[in-house]
Amino acid sequence: MSVVYFDCFAGISGDMIIGAQLDLGLDFESLKSQLSTLGLQGYEIKTQRVQRGVVAATKFDVDVEQRAQPERTLADIRRIIETSSCSASVKAKSIKIFERLADAEARVHATSPESVHFHEVGAVDSIIDIVGAVIGFELLGVERFFCSPMRVGSGFVDTQHGRLPIPAPATAQLLRGAPIYAGDLEGEFVTPTGAAIVATLCERFGPLRQLTVNGIGYGAGTRDPNGFPNALRLVLGEMQEATAKQDETIVVVETNIDDMNPQVYGYVMERAFEIGALDVFMVPAQMKKDRPGVLLSVLCKPEKAQSTIEMLLVETTTLGVRYYEAKRRVLERTIETIDTKYGPVRIKVARDGARTLHFQPEYEDCARLAVERNVPLLEVHSAATAAYKNKDKASE
Repeated sequence: MSVVYFDCFAGISGDMIIGAQLDLGLDFESLKSQLSTLGLQGYEIKTQRVQRGVVAATKFDVDVEQRAQPERTLADIRRIIETSSCSASVKAKSIKIFERLADAEARVHATSPESVHFHEVGAVDSIIDIVGAVIGFELLGVERFFCSPMRVGSGFVDTQHGRLPIPAPATAQLLRGAPIYAGDLEGEFVTPTGAAIVATLCERFGPLRQLTVNGIGYGAGTRDPNGFPNALRLVLGEMQEATAKQDETIVVVETNIDDMNPQVYGYVMERAFEIGALDVFMVPAQMKKDRPGVLLSVLCKPEKAQSTIEMLLVETTTLGVRYYEAKRRVLERTIETIDTKYGPVRIKVARDGARTLHFQPEYEDCARLAVERNVPLLEVHSAATAAYKNKDKASE
């Protein structure tokens, strides 16, 4: 299985990703051809070899004729992507990245994702960076994504929203649950587009795990600090596919509560997922003095246990929690995209080696298409299920 590891020792941005892809051997003309189907005008993409510190890297640039860009909404960007000739998978992943960005902006500015008016990230160069990065990974055949801890920098950055601390609020929102550090140089090292791409695509953040390296590419950042290799390193390789027989250690954190406002449970669940919970669930329980209560359980990775415990002690009315290690065995899970008559739908597929055991259309995709096409949700879900079954039979 082909995987890529984002080594973000100097941060990450959309243009750095594409630069590193080109350094890995991505065909520039193929990328340019697919990007041209977005229908965007007044720009030119260029690439060149540069030095960043002692490291040779590839610099990718988008030169835009008119720097003043129109504000675009999420609906505008969806329309641009959906009417292109890119593959269904590229469209779905690109839209998901922009939806992640819209959600982050909405949380920062206390509005809804559909009401967000993108400034910098809605400009032509940002659209090219995000869609281009997704196209690049498809052309390189990448199936899974992993990421290192990220150098975010420090200080302040000037934006159309005004002067903001680094990391910018939307960037910080996108990086919830990911390991970050400031580093020893001032400046913005992780952009909102770079953060949105890794937050959407990567299934794990942390040290590089075992893989067979097939290639290494360096994508140059715009700045060239004296002696500092301001570049993103992409490690492309092969990883043995997981099977149903793989076990891993998790921590179960749980507590019994019988005196908390029911409205708080939803907030606590959301906070747990922000920290990095694998799952959160609640079971009705009969407590002492015949009080109805709740058994609240959080499953998390061992490194997230202490922050989860602290959150439960602060955010709930409990006087204590229990926690213990447990083993879990999981099936290999992948995301595939299938075309339906209503539009592309992502399918979550569970496998045991080569066997497909079960699959499920993604609810968010089905719900969005049901609203856009004005059809029942169950109809979109059934169409996606039938389309995947037909694809599976055709490949036998």
